[in-house]
Amino acid sequence: MQTGEILSVNTSVRKGTVKRPVPSALLLTDFGIEGDAHAGVPNDGGFHRQLSLLADESVETLRAKGMPDIRPGDFGENLTIRGVELRKLPVGTKISAGEALLEVTQIGKECRQGCEIRRITGDCVMPREGVFARVLRGGIVRPGDRLFVLS
Repeated sequence: MQTGEILSVNTSVRKGTVKRPVPSALLLTDFGIEGDAHAGVPNDGGFHRQLSLLADESVETLRAKGMPDIRPGDFGENLTIRGVELRKLPVGTKISAGEALLEVTQIGKECRQGCEIRRITGDCVMPREGVFARVLRGGIVRPGDRLFVLS
């Protein structure tokens, strides 16, 4: 069983912007993070991108290429994690994160041109390595919580 850790929990009030770290967040079943701009918003005809996750290891490659100031949330991810190769998980994988249970619904996504994230960072790893999930069971998530790949 793969295990990892939540490094940062991030939210924003507007879509298309970087997210800022928060001390904790409430994940709501079939909705997303309470108060986050992306929560409860239909996407591509459904609600399958309720939560976004990005492995800090994916961001390390950009830091090594001369962008050392990239911080958690800069790519618009809700959960920045370490220790799990998210981009290699198949759709349908269940993940326990803090008190919540998630299901991977999509790997990567089409990037919007001209978004604030690409403008600030010069690149965006979310289209290649970001993972999206729906919330099967809600609960509190915090930095330091363990992440378990269940299936």
